[in-house]
Amino acid sequence: MKHEAINSPVELVPFADLYVSPLNPRTVFSPEGIEALAENIRQLGLIQNLAGLRDEAGKVGIVAGGRRLRALELLQDDPRFAAIPVKLAPDAATAEVWASSENHHREQPHAADEIREYGTMAARGVPVPSIAVAFGVNEKHVYRRLKLASLPAPVLDALKAGTITLSNAAAFTVCDDKAHSLAVLEQVKGHGYSDHQIKQMLKPDAVRGTDRRVLFVGQNAYEAEGGRMTGDLFSDQQYFDDVALLDELFSRKLAAAVEAAKAEGWTWAEAIGDSYIGYYELENRKLDRIYKEEGVLTEEQAARYDELAELANGEVLDEDGQAELAALQAILDGSYSDEQKAVAGVILYVNSKGELQKAEGLVRREDRTAAIEAGFLRPSAHAGAAEDAPKSAISQKLRDDLSRIAQGARQHAILRDPDLLIDLLAYQLSHALRWEKPFGLSTEDVPNWPSTEASGYQLDARLTDNPARDMFGKDHAKSFRAFRKKGAEHVKGELARFLAAHYRGGSKDMAAMLDKETQPNIREVWTPTAANFFSRVGGGYLDDLWRDLLDLAPEHPTATTFAKMKKGEKAERLEALFRGDGDLCSALAVTEEQAAKIAAWLPEGMK
Repeated sequence: MKHEAINSPVELVPFADLYVSPLNPRTVFSPEGIEALAENIRQLGLIQNLAGLRDEAGKVGIVAGGRRLRALELLQDDPRFAAIPVKLAPDAATAEVWASSENHHREQPHAADEIREYGTMAARGVPVPSIAVAFGVNEKHVYRRLKLASLPAPVLDALKAGTITLSNAAAFTVCDDKAHSLAVLEQVKGHGYSDHQIKQMLKPDAVRGTDRRVLFVGQNAYEAEGGRMTGDLFSDQQYFDDVALLDELFSRKLAAAVEAAKAEGWTWAEAIGDSYIGYYELENRKLDRIYKEEGVLTEEQAARYDELAELANGEVLDEDGQAELAALQAILDGSYSDEQKAVAGVILYVNSKGELQKAEGLVRREDRTAAIEAGFLRPSAHAGAAEDAPKSAISQKLRDDLSRIAQGARQHAILRDPDLLIDLLAYQLSHALRWEKPFGLSTEDVPNWPSTEASGYQLDARLTDNPARDMFGKDHAKSFRAFRKKGAEHVKGELARFLAAHYRGGSKDMAAMLDKETQPNIREVWTPTAANFFSRVGGGYLDDLWRDLLDLAPEHPTATTFAKMKKGEKAERLEALFRGDGDLCSALAVTEEQAAKIAAWLPEGMK
């Protein structure tokens, strides 16, 4: 067979008589690779002949050289390739051996070797197009390999040895400190570190170009101050290495914005380092807020506004129209008057997109009187009367417990509608609802269990039993397979249980709509007892409640007898009443109307 192969004739065969033989084992080709090979053949000629077997019709099926044949098809505009030299096999058996042998012995160059070879040629001044032609690849492939050519030799050695991946090697391009790169290399070799982890180790203190500080300061300003940068050659990511300088520039620009705000007439202005201002920030600082004086459009402006808004809704408004609409909207939105600014201030911050934001019209406690006198704030309905008003019988801790109970009732109710929960989840995931999201899907729980534990409180067991399984040290894959085998209904039930336990309502209008649909009933899950309520309020509160529930006048014997009891006895008596104790209700002659009132009663603030 070997002798026949050596002496097999080479014939010039018209390209039209050639086709890829079914014996050819190569069936998957890269179009880009074929194009690169065609350019290589156009410039350097066909260095290696094709091999084939002539069929009964006189055509030749190519058994070795399928990629070259496809490349030659792209060169049929060149008369040099109208006829192709083909080594012809004497029989099918020989042709099959040729096909298998070429495919078996074909060896692709290792990426590390490619990188070194391309780098050597580029260093000699060989242009990228010529490198691409010589190796039968496209120029993009060469450029990507050349980005790695400047890596320290030990990194390429590790790539060749298989102790890091090609993408791992690419991660090392973010660092120009050779000693540090080699130290990190020794740490990661053979341990399967991700590209992201390697970049973090190489640039532990650097700030990414997507950081809000960078976006706010600007790359030009940073570089103008001598700031150093490193680029990730395989992405558009930039690393800003002088973090102290970046922070200084960030603070300086934010301070300038504060001074600019003061120059606008605000009585005070300050900046915070956070990326947003939460409602709690204003609450904690006891800041009131006044709002812009709304503007009024003329009849002509109003008509134009409606016209532009209609075009905008139809997504056919051009840039000039958008600018005109924005100007009219600004009139409607209004502005702060000089008088308002004289009693208010502004807090500035930079959001996650690097944009300067302002919380305007904020009134400090010391400026509140002036804002009220100027008519910008209403005096509090409780002003002046706060000290004279009787202290509420319900403590703050009790209010918290009652709030948790009400929350549990809502979760209990919405659990009846799993489809609604799933719809809500999809809505929240696809909308940036921030702090008004319906579910507490974060690291914190949504409290629904009072400090008095289960006293008078009974939630759906799915909200209280079966906590998340502790998976420490366990086979997650095995556990997940077992979980999936339980079926779709089990999965849906687990999801509904989890979502219900994390439901917290969302915005005020959203919570109201959901309450209307689910009809939560606090008394369905909670009954006041001595432990969970009655022993935690004053005796006078219990006297009033007893009389109110039983429709008793203050001088009624049943009322006066109750009033003379010790507080603990009063609490126990009320617990028995709410429990529906037959003997007690009979002795008190509780009517159906009173029983209904007792069954529906809730403390203030829970309705």
